[in-house]
Amino acid sequence: MDTASTRTPRPPVTVRTAAVWAVLRRELDRHPGTELTVLDVGGGTGGVAVPLAELGHTVTVVDASPDALAALTRRAADAGVADRIRAVQGDGDALAGLVEPGTADIVLCHAVLEVVDDPAEVVAAIGTALRPGGAISLLVASRAAAVLGRAFNGHLGAASALLNDADGRAGQRDTLRRRYDADTAAALLGTAGFTVEEIHGVRVLADLLPAAVVEGDARAMLELELALAARPPFRDIASQLHLFARHP
Repeated sequence: MDTASTRTPRPPVTVRTAAVWAVLRRELDRHPGTELTVLDVGGGTGGVAVPLAELGHTVTVVDASPDALAALTRRAADAGVADRIRAVQGDGDALAGLVEPGTADIVLCHAVLEVVDDPAEVVAAIGTALRPGGAISLLVASRAAAVLGRAFNGHLGAASALLNDADGRAGQRDTLRRRYDADTAAALLGTAGFTVEEIHGVRVLADLLPAAVVEGDARAMLELELALAARPPFRDIASQLHLFARHP
């Protein structure tokens, strides 16, 4: 691995992304001055990939949408990091055939396992893609948050269906194929040989409070969101769960 750029831009942290970036920054800080190889599965238009490239790392984004990858390419060019971003068209289920084994230091898998055919196969492919000691940043939809959200909006039947469905779905019209809680997500990673190091809730309060409250005192909101992110039971009602795990 090569020495990274001396530039130290800061990623765009908001109340909705702060918990994830806090974990990623800790991992990056473990490798000061080193250019890491990052694989972003389902990375879309580069909301995470481009800031990581701006920090001096090389990122390969795998996404099924050609439109998203075109937007990623433009975004990377506008940020001056086109040479650090590689776009690969393909979906998560085909990951094993899209990337070289043992080449990634970090794999991002954000909002992917909810829609793929076989989550266990995707996680296994991620383990194969990582170098020894590499890490996965996994972001999944929370079943608890979806149940509460439907109940709060008066859709009690959908809330009950989602609660009792084995995959955490609210019926055939549900746009997601599955949702997770901390235990089921951690078990999926454990089966693939990962050791879970951290679990955080993402958007614990941000999706529950009126926009005027979220935006009214941004610093206080950010501090409270981060304080709740790692504390059950608050963590577990977040819209998404973020698991950071390491592969042997």
